[in-house]
Amino acid sequence: MKVQSRRTLRRTLAGLPFAAALAGLGYSALFVPHALPLPHALSGDRREISGRAGRLSYYVDGQGEPLLLIHSINAAASAYEMRPLYDHYRTRRRVYALDLPGFGFSDRANREYTPRLYVDAILDMLDEIKRDAGLSQIDVLALSLSSEFLARAASEHPGRFDTLALVAPTGLRTNDDLNGPPNSVRGNPAVRRFFDNALWGRPIYDALVSRASQRYFLAKTFGSEAAIDQGLLEYDYLVAHQPGAQHAPYAFVSGLLFSADISRVYSSLDLPVFAAHGVRGDFTDYGGLASYAARGNWTIAEFQTGAMPYFELPDQFIAAYDAFLARALA
Repeated sequence: MKVQSRRTLRRTLAGLPFAAALAGLGYSALFVPHALPLPHALSGDRREISGRAGRLSYYVDGQGEPLLLIHSINAAASAYEMRPLYDHYRTRRRVYALDLPGFGFSDRANREYTPRLYVDAILDMLDEIKRDAGLSQIDVLALSLSSEFLARAASEHPGRFDTLALVAPTGLRTNDDLNGPPNSVRGNPAVRRFFDNALWGRPIYDALVSRASQRYFLAKTFGSEAAIDQGLLEYDYLVAHQPGAQHAPYAFVSGLLFSADISRVYSSLDLPVFAAHGVRGDFTDYGGLASYAARGNWTIAEFQTGAMPYFELPDQFIAAYDAFLARALA
């Protein structure tokens, strides 16, 4: 009896992970919404274009010199991340804020998400801004990993930019030496294939973007739970509960969007560059910026905030950015 009981117990324990997986699949399918009503993230007009990167959605408002704002890449990214800057500059400039491929109202198809796709999305927007505003050189600001895409676009097409602003840029930690082969990445396609599986991909993603999980990750971004912007938190939940929302984030999680040659790309920039970062939270190591501080075209700004200083200290951030623009365009 005792031997039989132990065997039964072992079989029961062995089946627990499978049972838990089935429970997760069932919970995701039955109880987690995947098509919540999604309001616009920003004011003004929301428009769509199709180009190299497929169907793209963007917001536009205001009159004057054009400014393009580009959100970060994460599990629940959208143009809402640009809201404080968009709301400020639309009273003075013609401001555009893009939903990158796989996020917001842009195409979320199950396809390959690569740095090249996001560079192409930026170039598509530059083409659109030229049609809309009549200018071929503009100021562009990008957040976090999107700074890498912006830097690459500018290194390949410097004549299409006036200035670059990189907020909380990746690839600039103290020990980062990313001089790999051109256009190489740091990730593993097998990891993406594992996560973005038709059977369990969505349930895993649902766990990553639960309200509790999103609050946890935003606290790491802002440096504390008290500093989290509540409007951003609420919109993140909505934008993550849409059809196809898991596909682009899995390319991010697997590392396939991080360039292994980005040090070379940053070093190639001759345009005026504004690099800004905070000192709180999980994103505080920007030691790699020290090598650029002495360059005449780079301006480094540090803020006593988390990774999105314009949410916490908008007046200080805008003053620093405006001062940079005044110097760069004088």
